[in-house]
Amino acid sequence: MDSWGPKNQGQGTCLESGADGAPLTPTPCQLQEPSLYTIKAVFILDSDGRRLLAKYYDDTFPSMKEQMAFEKNVFNKTYRTDSEIAFFGGMTIVYKSSIDLFLYVVGSSQENELMLMSVLTCLFESLNHVLRKNVEKRWLMDNMDGAFLVLDEIVDGGVILESDPQQVIQKVNFRADDGGLTEQSVAQVLQSAKEQIKWSLLK
Repeated sequence: MDSWGPKNQGQGTCLESGADGAPLTPTPCQLQEPSLYTIKAVFILDSDGRRLLAKYYDDTFPSMKEQMAFEKNVFNKTYRTDSEIAFFGGMTIVYKSSIDLFLYVVGSSQENELMLMSVLTCLFESLNHVLRKNVEKRWLMDNMDGAFLVLDEIVDGGVILESDPQQVIQKVNFRADDGGLTEQSVAQVLQSAKEQIKWSLLK
C-alpha cells in the first residue's frame, strides 16, 4: 500500500478514491504493526530426522504427535537440498546442517527471512562455542542442558532476545572471558546455579 506524509506510530496516510472517479485523497489509516512474536518453533534433528531438541512457541501444532509429524515432513523436504530456506504449510523455514545435525528455525509466512536467518546463525555459532566446535549429535547429546540454555537466551516465548552469539555465550556462562567459554563447562555452570537456587530456598 502506497503512503506518504508524516507517520505517527501505527498510523500512516492511505489513498482513498472519491465518488464518481474523483481524485484520490489522502486519509489516515492504520498500518500493521510488526509482531514481536517472530519465531514459531526451533528444532534440531539428527540425520534420520529424529528430534534431539525442540521448542514450540505457539499453538500451531498443539500436540507432540503433530509436532513430530511436522518435523518429519520438514526434514523430508529439506535434507537433500542445498537451499537454506523453505516455504511449507504457510510458514517460512530457515535451516542449516552440520555433520549429522539439522537446525531449523520456523516463522510465519510474513516474517522477514533475514531475521529468521539471524536467529539460526546465532544458534549455530553459540552451539559451536558450547560444543567446542563439534556441532554434531554425540556432542549435543552430552551438552543438552547447555543447548537449551543457549536457545532460551536467543528466543523467549517466540520473541527474539538476542542475535549476537558472543552476548549469548556471556549470558549463558557468567565466567566467560573475552575469548569465549572458560574451561568450566555450561553444565557445571547450570549445576552451580541449581545449587544456589536450592540453598536460597532453604534459607
